[in-house]
Amino acid sequence: MKIYDSMIIGHISLDTNVDHEGVSVTIPGGAVLYSSASAHCLGHSVLAVTKLAGKDRERLRAFTVPREELRVVFCERSTDMYNRYFTADKERRECRCVSRGTPFTQDDIPSDECSIYHLASLLYGDFPEEMIVALSKKAPVAVDVQGFLRHAGDDGSIWFEDWKNKKEILPYITYLKTDAAEAEILTGTDDRAEAAKILHSWGASEILITHNTEVLAYDGGEIYTCPLKPRNLSGRTGRGDTTFAAYINERLYNDIPSSLLTAAATVSLKMETPGAMNCSRDDIELYKKLYY
Repeated sequence: MKIYDSMIIGHISLDTNVDHEGVSVTIPGGAVLYSSASAHCLGHSVLAVTKLAGKDRERLRAFTVPREELRVVFCERSTDMYNRYFTADKERRECRCVSRGTPFTQDDIPSDECSIYHLASLLYGDFPEEMIVALSKKAPVAVDVQGFLRHAGDDGSIWFEDWKNKKEILPYITYLKTDAAEAEILTGTDDRAEAAKILHSWGASEILITHNTEVLAYDGGEIYTCPLKPRNLSGRTGRGDTTFAAYINERLYNDIPSSLLTAAATVSLKMETPGAMNCSRDDIELYKKLYY
């Protein structure tokens, strides 16, 4: 039986993105799409697991992983999102949930073996907390904390709030990813290095914090950082997902500095093109050589 480097699980969404000039583009998105594409481009063996309504199966064409490495659970509802960006750098935006996907259950997780379970959620409730505990008994678990902080109301409104049970669940997480704003919500500090140390002290083994200028990693020893060097921001959406998947899959074979460098170069290249990343490892290695 094939053992995958990572099993990446999450909803593929349909995203309507409106830029600061009012130009609207609707494309498939979601953490599972961007994450699986990133890891696949780097040559890692990835099993992508997604959940959507049968009427929306057309969006599956957006996946770049081979069809045999995609598992689909059909359900009642898919996830649809609306993003309106107010600035050219896409750092300020309004986000709304147009449709909330049917949550994942333990029965949705394939029996295929993997070295990392990557929970690539979009909204609070996509995954039950008990799933983290259960999966951690089989393989290391990687969690993007967005799915445990970002809430959606019945009216489509989205807001962030602290993770109530974080101290109970973090010890079961090997790789924890946050962005700078999420790290502050969790820890109360806007010092990213200090936030990483706090999150590690609460039990997560390795912390990755993304920022629009750099990526930071911490495993309880040294703080490591690597700058982002995109030539433009046309493909800014999916930045964090691309970074996290690149980093954790590289960590299976490399040390933190090497993995961080590859992740930073990968996302810098990805940000130049909208949609899921679609290139080769050679392209990423060339980007590293030219800009790092």
